[in-house]
Amino acid sequence: MRNYIQPGVNLTLPAPADVTSGEVIVIGSLHGIAAADAASGVDFDLVTEGVFELPKVATDAFAVGDSAYYASATKLVTSTATGNTKIGVAVTAAPNPSGTVNVKLG
Repeated sequence: MRNYIQPGVNLTLPAPADVTSGEVIVIGSLHGIAAADAASGVDFDLVTEGVFELPKVATDAFAVGDSAYYASATKLVTSTATGNTKIGVAVTAAPNPSGTVNVKLG
């Protein structure tokens, strides 16, 4: 195919701000995990597929299959949809209280 560019799992994009490896990044309708540290404006790889252990709101409980949202103000995964960006689904249970949840991006 002459119009094929790449698989699209890792996207090289300019950092919207300083980013840290392992951090959830939301750029418009794109979301993923930063593969490495990068200063604002410098190209970095955004990983858009896979399962990642991410920090969550301690009091939120997740069951397998629950939607996972990202609260950019706190930089935590939450079960609250309102005002947050859906980034995937929980693939492990995470009780209240706990500090992380495994999320399949999507």
